[in-house]
Amino acid sequence: MFDLDRWQEIFASIRSNILRTILSGFTVALGLFIFIVLFGIGTGLQNAFTQGFARDAQNLISIFTGNTTVAYAGLQADRRVVLKNEDFQDVTNYEPSNLEYAAPRYSSSMLVRYGKESGTYQISGSNAEEKNIENRKLLDGRYLSSRDLDQKHYVAVIGRMVQRDLIKDGSPIGKDLNINGTMFKVVGVYSDDGGDWDERMITVPITTLQQMKKSSDTISTVFITYDQKLSPKEAIAYSDEIQKNLKAKKKVSPDDENAVIVRNNAKNLEGTFQFMFILTLIVGFIGMGTLLAGIIGISNIMVYIVKERTQEIGVRKAIGAKPRSIVGLIMQESLVITVLSGLIGVGLGVLTLSLVGDSLEEYFIVDPSVGWGIIITAFVCLVFSGLIAGFVPAYRASRIKPIEALRAE
Repeated sequence: MFDLDRWQEIFASIRSNILRTILSGFTVALGLFIFIVLFGIGTGLQNAFTQGFARDAQNLISIFTGNTTVAYAGLQADRRVVLKNEDFQDVTNYEPSNLEYAAPRYSSSMLVRYGKESGTYQISGSNAEEKNIENRKLLDGRYLSSRDLDQKHYVAVIGRMVQRDLIKDGSPIGKDLNINGTMFKVVGVYSDDGGDWDERMITVPITTLQQMKKSSDTISTVFITYDQKLSPKEAIAYSDEIQKNLKAKKKVSPDDENAVIVRNNAKNLEGTFQFMFILTLIVGFIGMGTLLAGIIGISNIMVYIVKERTQEIGVRKAIGAKPRSIVGLIMQESLVITVLSGLIGVGLGVLTLSLVGDSLEEYFIVDPSVGWGIIITAFVCLVFSGLIAGFVPAYRASRIKPIEALRAE
């Protein structure tokens, strides 16, 4: 392997057969290049779909109500169904082992003032777990606490855009906002991947907001996230049972689809998972086909190379070269060409994905990339295939008698 004369001979053979070497290397490099780019685009599509569900928790279940459309249990149609605090407790008490986070929400648009600045914002009454459900990131201060809810503190957590609109200078923490004539102390600032709309909200303790609304115990929406160990089918069954229980409690017909509405992201995720699985299979199939084409290409070229060197092999055998030496020489040359070409293909593929970056976001391809584990596996497969491609024809050629090899054309 480390015989200097053999290495000199290999490089002399490569230099004297530049076209042959380029064709061999091109097949390997192109196979790896296409494989990496295809897998990178597949990953970019997966990232785009994942990002589409990243605004809120992917395992989110939203519960809200409307008017009845069917008369039921002696009650007329077009009856307004309203969620209460006790309904939130019923939801969270149903199969608590399936529950991850839960947050009620009572919303109202109110005029907010700070100094000379003012604006109308959505005031959201909720609890501490809203932060996890909405995937909010604290930029400053803290979020709501259970103590804020128990003692009905007049505190507020504001979105980044609210800070930009109203409190232009300095940290907003500790500043007082006039919300509909009541003073609230700012305790935190958050950002939200949902964008400007979600960042123009102000969250206060739901108990405080309900008290401002003349001690109302009304809830606009209930947000819960299910345990991520649940399969999509189990999560859907869980939310269906919650909806069934709420309809029974509110005396709503089981066939009424507008009175109690439960939206479960698992229904979207189930279809997304199926699509992603099919997409992965397609990309994997095409990628494997590309690698296979590279393997077949290098095999055919190695057969041609060995056949072209049949007379040379005959001369080597005539002067005493052993079959093992001939096979080793051809395999080593095949290994050099395959490794160098493979590295070029990997480098070009990774560079292409790096240059593409996020420029294809409008085509739903976000951050296309390939893990090094997949790249190394593909590289090793091609190198191993190159060795086999060189070994098989070389072994056959080494078995030819010298006189027959010398007569070959």
